[in-house]
Amino acid sequence: MKRFFAWLRAIFNRGMDKLEDPEVMLDQARRDMTQALVANREKAVQAITQKNRLQQMLDEATRKANQLEQQAAAALKSGNRDLARGFLREKATNDATIETLKTTLAQAVETVEQVKVAIKRQEEEVRKKTAEALALKAQWKQSQIQSSITKALEGLTFENEYEGSFAAARDKIADKQAEAAARQEMFSGSVQGKMMSMEDQAMDMAADEELKKLEEKLGLSTPVATATETTTAAAPQSDVEAELDELEKRLQQGQSGS
Repeated sequence: MKRFFAWLRAIFNRGMDKLEDPEVMLDQARRDMTQALVANREKAVQAITQKNRLQQMLDEATRKANQLEQQAAAALKSGNRDLARGFLREKATNDATIETLKTTLAQAVETVEQVKVAIKRQEEEVRKKTAEALALKAQWKQSQIQSSITKALEGLTFENEYEGSFAAARDKIADKQAEAAARQEMFSGSVQGKMMSMEDQAMDMAADEELKKLEEKLGLSTPVATATETTTAAAPQSDVEAELDELEKRLQQGQSGS
């Protein structure tokens, strides 16, 4: 249901956007003006038709008045006065109708002329508004193009906008390089220190040996206990070796005698 109502809202919004589109509004206004002009022209035609009808009625009444007058004159010539009087009475009624028709026709003519002027002004207004609508449509198209260009330019980025990021990156890289150099320097110093320490120890041992030899030579020191023990232990080992040699010789001699 939610999707259905969302779909309906989308359709309604699209419809409203379409109705509020300047091009649609201008086209609708132009159509309304054209329809109004057509309707007014039809009314003007009807007014002119009525005016022409009044003119026809006036012409007919005028001809009848002339005819009645001629008939009255003919009756008088024939000596029929009463008949002539009847014709003149009818003519008087017809003359009253003629006066009424003249007044009505004059008003109709004035009205029709005003309608004609109004129609001409309306036609001119429609032409003017049509030209204005075309110009407004062109302006609307231009504004849409300009808006599209502006939106496209909003998505563009330039180098100066990233200068801060580049500067920060350069600083971090420089700090890391300095730290790496410091660690390398510290590591190198530590290895060299160890090597120098070992060299110093070797030199100290050599110096101690030379010092011992010099002391023994000068009689300032006695052989160490370790050397005495080694000599003492070596003597019994030499006696054993001698006895072993002696035993081997006897065994060899015994074998030879046998």
